Amino acid sequence: MNSIPTTTRRSFLKSAGTTAAVAPALAAMLRAGPAPAVAAGRDLNSRLGVGFIGTGSRAGAHMRMLEQLRDQEKMPIEFATVCDVNWPRVEKARARLKAARAVMDYREVLADPGVDLVCIATPDHLHGQQSIDALQAGKHVYCEKPVTHWRQFELTKKLADVAAMSPCAFQCGTQAMSDGAWHQMRQLVQDGLIGKPLFGETGFFRIGDWGERGMRIDDPNLKPGPGLDWKAFQGDAPKREFSVDRLFRWRLFEDYAGGPVTDLYPHCLTQVIYILGVGFPDKVAALGGIHRYDYELRDVPDTFNLIAQYPEKVTISVLGTQANDFNATPLRGAGQRCPVIRGWEGSLTIDANNKDILFTPIREKGAKPPQRIPIEHGENNLELWKNLITCAREGRKDTWSTADLAFRTQTVLQMAMHSHRRGITAKFDAKRRQIV
Repeated sequence: MNSIPTTTRRSFLKSAGTTAAVAPALAAMLRAGPAPAVAAGRDLNSRLGVGFIGTGSRAGAHMRMLEQLRDQEKMPIEFATVCDVNWPRVEKARARLKAARAVMDYREVLADPGVDLVCIATPDHLHGQQSIDALQAGKHVYCEKPVTHWRQFELTKKLADVAAMSPCAFQCGTQAMSDGAWHQMRQLVQDGLIGKPLFGETGFFRIGDWGERGMRIDDPNLKPGPGLDWKAFQGDAPKREFSVDRLFRWRLFEDYAGGPVTDLYPHCLTQVIYILGVGFPDKVAALGGIHRYDYELRDVPDTFNLIAQYPEKVTISVLGTQANDFNATPLRGAGQRCPVIRGWEGSLTIDANNKDILFTPIREKGAKPPQRIPIEHGENNLELWKNLITCAREGRKDTWSTADLAFRTQTVLQMAMHSHRRGITAKFDAKRRQIV
C-alpha cells in the first residue's frame, strides 16, 4: 500500500465528531449562510474549483467529462480536492487529476475554500447527508442518482428543504433530464395538447447483473485500517462485518442499494413526473423479486414493477426486469422504454426512429389532428454538467434535475420498495409529508 500523509492518517484515526482540522471550519461555514463564493465575490467564470467525494468508476466518468469541458471548451475548471474512504483509489484520482489535495474525510472537501462545486459519486446511502452538508457549506452540488437510499425518506425530505433554502445550485445525476424531448413534452402537456393528463407509463428492461456482481474489486486483500475507513463507508446502514464484496459490490445489498427500483428507475421515472407535473402520490403498490440472478450474495430484486396513484387523478406505472432486454417501444437511453403520456384528448410518445415526438389523438369525432414534433436534441450527460455550471455562474437554481424533482421521484421509489418488502400498499400523507 502506498504511504498515507500524516494529516490524512490523523484525520482517519480521530472520530468523525472530533476531527480538529475539519470541524471548526465546517461549523463556521454552516453558520455563514450564503455560499462563500458568492460572499467573497468570486467570479466562477475565471476559476471553478471542483472537489470529488467518491473516486470510483462513476466518478471516473465525471472526471472525464470535466476534463473535456476544461480542455476542449476551455472552462476554467481546477481540480482542488479528491476524497474517498479507500486511500489507494483517492491517490490514483489525485495523480490523474493533478489535484491539490487528497483526503479520506469528505468534510475536508467541504472545508476547502478552494472548492466551489462538489461531485458526489458515492454509494446510494451516503448521497443524502453528503449533499446536505455540501449545500450547507456553500458548495454547488452534482449528486449521482438516487439522491438517497430507499430507507432514507426523512433524509430525502431534509435534502429538499435544505436545497430550497440554499443559494447554491443542485443537480441530480439523472442524465436523461438533458434530453430535449422531455422538456418539449412537458410544454405540450402544459399547452393542453393531450387535454387533462391521465396516465404515464414507462419502464426499464435490460439483461445481466453486471451492474451489481460485475463491479470491479480493486484489491481482494484490502482490509479496514489506515487506508480504508470501513466505518465511514457504512454510514447509517446496518453495521456489518467487513467484506470486499460489500465494499466494492455494494449494489448487491439492500443495506446500500435497492436493485432496479432505485438504481435504474430514476432514469425513466424522473422525466414522467416532470412531464406530468405531479406532486406526491396517494398510494404506491409494487411487486418484484429475484427471478433470475439468484445467488448467495444478492439480496436486491432483479425484477420490479410499480404503480403510483396521484391526487391529481393521474396514474404512473413503471415495469422492468434485468432478466430480458426486449423493448416493445422505442428506447431512449440504454434499456429505457420511451414513456407514453396519456390524456383525455390524446397521447404523446416517441416515434420508432427516436427523432420525433408523436401526438396521437383519441378516436372520437372532432378530435385534434395527429402531430409529429421534431426533437430538438438528445440526452447528453456533458450538457447536464454545463447546465449546472451555468446555473452556478448566474446565481440560478433552476437546473434540469432539481432536488425538488428528485424528492418527488425518490418518494415514489421509496414507497414502492416498502410496498414490495412488506407486501402492502404504501400511502402518503401530503399534509404531514409522511409515508404511512
